[in-house]
Amino acid sequence: MLTDLSGDELLAYRSTQTDPDDFDDFWAKTLAEAAAHDLDVSLTEVETGLTTVTTHDVTFRGFAGQRVRAWLRLPAAATGPLPAVVQYVGYGGGRGNPLENLFWTSAGFAHLLMDSRGQGSGWSAGDTPDAGWSGAPQGPGVLTRGIGDPADYYYRRLFTDAVRAVDAARSLDRVDPARVAVVGGSQGGGTALAVAGLRSDLAAAVSFVPFLCDFPRATRITDAYPYREVADYLAVHRDSVERVHRTLAYFDGVNFARRASAPALFSVAMMDAVCPPSTVCAAYQEYRGERELQVWPYNGHEGGGILDEARALRFLRDRLGTAG
Repeated sequence: MLTDLSGDELLAYRSTQTDPDDFDDFWAKTLAEAAAHDLDVSLTEVETGLTTVTTHDVTFRGFAGQRVRAWLRLPAAATGPLPAVVQYVGYGGGRGNPLENLFWTSAGFAHLLMDSRGQGSGWSAGDTPDAGWSGAPQGPGVLTRGIGDPADYYYRRLFTDAVRAVDAARSLDRVDPARVAVVGGSQGGGTALAVAGLRSDLAAAVSFVPFLCDFPRATRITDAYPYREVADYLAVHRDSVERVHRTLAYFDGVNFARRASAPALFSVAMMDAVCPPSTVCAAYQEYRGERELQVWPYNGHEGGGILDEARALRFLRDRLGTAG
C-alpha cells in the first residue's frame, strides 16, 4: 500500500528541517581535524580466483585518524586512469566478502567499497570497529549512538570516513581524480548525499531510496526501523526531544542537499515504509545541483533493484565516461 503522500502532494511537500547556525563551521572543523592525519592508504592484493577483476584489501585513516577498511576492485584488463565509484553500505551491513559487489568493476570503473564502522553484523560482514566510542546509553543499532551531542554522534564519524574515502580513491594511481562519483542505497544513499554536500569536487552522486533525510518528519510518520530507533529512544528519554532533534539537524540529508552541487540521481519508492517517499523528496527538492528522480510506484524499500543500478550506470557513464 502507499505509505505516504502521493502525486501532487508529494511534489509540493517541503521539509520543516532547518540549518543549525553553525552547520558549516561544525563540518569544516570536523573535516579539518580529520585532514590533519595523513591518509596513509594501504593496499594489499587479495587472491580471489577471479580473472577479470583485481581486488585489494584497503585501509585508510578516517575520523580522528582511525583505520577504516574498504575493498578496491579494478578491471584486470583496463589501462590508464579509470573513472571511480566510491560506494557506501546500507544500515547494518559492512563491506562483505571480496567476491561480492562486482557490478561497478564489471562496467569498467575502479570501485572502492567502504566499510561502515561499528556495523556489519546485520546482513553483510564488516571489519572496522567504531574506535574510541564508549559513550552514553543508546538503543539497539547505531542511530541513537551519541545522539545527545553532535560532536559525539555516530554519523559524524561515519560521514567523515566517507569524505576521506573519496580522498583515498583520488590518491590512487589507477584512478582519474577528476572522475570520482559517490553511490549508495538507504544508509549508503544518505551517506552519498552527505558527501555531496560536503565536497565540491565530485563528478556525480547517486542516492537510491536514501535514509537519514528529513528527521522531523521521518521519526514521526513511520513505525519501521531504523527510524523507529529514535522514537524508541525518545519514548524513554522524554525530556530529550529538543536536544536530539538539534543533533539530527547536523546530519540530515535535507541540509546537505542545500549545499550539494554535483549532478545527482535519486530514486524513491512509493510503498517504502522504511524511508517514506516524502522524506526522500524533501532532500531531492532541496538539492542545489543538477538532479534526476526515478519514481517506483509499486515498490518498497528495495526500490528499483537492478533497474536502479542500470539507470545509475547510464547516468555515470554520461558524466564520468569510460576507462582510458
